[in-house]
Amino acid sequence: MNFNEISKSRYSCRKYDAERKVEDEKINAILNSAILSPSACNSQPYHITVCRGENAKEVARLTKQGPLNAFVEDASVMFVISEMPYSPRAERGAKLLNNDFRSIDIGILSAYITAEATAQGLGSCILGCFDNEKIMSLCSLEGRVRLVISIGYPLDEAGEKKRKTTEELISFM
Repeated sequence: MNFNEISKSRYSCRKYDAERKVEDEKINAILNSAILSPSACNSQPYHITVCRGENAKEVARLTKQGPLNAFVEDASVMFVISEMPYSPRAERGAKLLNNDFRSIDIGILSAYITAEATAQGLGSCILGCFDNEKIMSLCSLEGRVRLVISIGYPLDEAGEKKRKTTEELISFM
């Protein structure tokens, strides 16, 4: 799959095959892509905790808030993305420029993870709703949790992508 095909086929999966576990080779392919994602000053100010089995089920439970994220319980794998300190150089740049590079870097990392999951024939969904303190405790994390990404074999299909028009999103000068 080339990048354009991945971009067109990647979607937020809302229904996973609970009986089908993601193979280690596919998890490793996703992690290898994640390691290559760019970050400010190459500081990679994040940590990825891969949760499988009962740990994945518990993380999934901690992402459910009422009806939100009820679908994640069948995901085979949960990637917990936690925040880590900047490198000294990136920290100076963030302060000097008043820009939160760490959030940008975590966003790029998430794009790499979900794109590679798609290339591996998997579904994924980026989750921003979760119990930070309980997931930090469960995963023995020092930095706060910024995102959780559910990954598994999809049972649903991508719907039509609704996107703004080129004119709404892009300006040329």
